[in-house]
Amino acid sequence: MNTLKKYLGIVWIALAAAVAYYAIGIFGGKLTSGKQDDLVFGIIVFFILLPMVVTGLTIFGWYAITDEYED
Repeated sequence: MNTLKKYLGIVWIALAAAVAYYAIGIFGGKLTSGKQDDLVFGIIVFFILLPMVVTGLTIFGWYAITDEYED
């Protein structure tokens, strides 16, 4: 079971990298579209939601790799 947790930790960290990459690719155009609605949405996604999601997935994966969930 511990081996499975370590592999899933790597999966969570890879998922965090994929979310960051695709979110920048998809929502990057929102910051430069010129419309105010897109700009507000892009700022919210980039500076509030994206860091929370990526940081949460990375920390969860790191804890799984370093056996923090041993108990």
